[in-house]
Amino acid sequence: MIAPHSTGYAAANGLDLYYEIYGTGDPLVLLHGGLGSMEMFAPVLPRLAQGRQVIAFDLQGHGRTADNDRPLRFESMADDLAAALDHLGMGQVDVMGYSLGGGAALQVALRHSSRVRRLALISFPFCKAGWYPEVSHGMSRLGPASVAMLAGSHLHKTYERVAPKPENWPSLHDKLHDLLTADYDWSESIRAIETPTLIVAGDADSISPLHMVELFQLLGGGRRDAGWDGSGISSARMAILPGATHYNILTHPLVVDVAESFFKL
Repeated sequence: MIAPHSTGYAAANGLDLYYEIYGTGDPLVLLHGGLGSMEMFAPVLPRLAQGRQVIAFDLQGHGRTADNDRPLRFESMADDLAAALDHLGMGQVDVMGYSLGGGAALQVALRHSSRVRRLALISFPFCKAGWYPEVSHGMSRLGPASVAMLAGSHLHKTYERVAPKPENWPSLHDKLHDLLTADYDWSESIRAIETPTLIVAGDADSISPLHMVELFQLLGGGRRDAGWDGSGISSARMAILPGATHYNILTHPLVVDVAESFFKL
């Protein structure tokens, strides 16, 4: 990753949320996926930081942010972000979340809508049923089985290198199991979102394209012909990236192009 010009910890609801800041200009917050850290954005961060300020956070119990005794919840991660922005003296920001970070980002838009100028959701469903069955089954195995399976993996090695307490790796799997196996359906709440939102998924993602289209429609998109003058275009946007999976989407050559064009609207 490129070098940040500022790093530190933001006080957030009993946590010290680690952050790094890159570039200058309009602020964009990045929220990473489960078992990872802000380093997941290393392939795209240099381009995103050209001409704008990028603030990357490590979520609760991930990366350089130490955990505490509360469970992992999308709602509390969203509240952490709002508190961290207060700590940093930041007002309205753009937010981009990937996978687990997408769930946190969506909750920021629902719980702290005034803080979000534009929202980009990468590879995250609005309800638990949106994951393919085999993916949900994999989530049900988070815990001792996934700790053993991922021993020595890139995710594990990164956690060991940066985490304040590397011995908490098994606990993180247990907390993610509790979070990701719990049922949720945010469809009714999403209908009320007025924040312009971009949905990005792969055509070989862990979520079906049909589900992402349904999310697009919940946000007001894809409901009518836009007309010759484009007056029927909603504030929502959707991109299905060819050949992208849930695991490589952040390295897809089009992901930054799609995001940058949306944030510049």
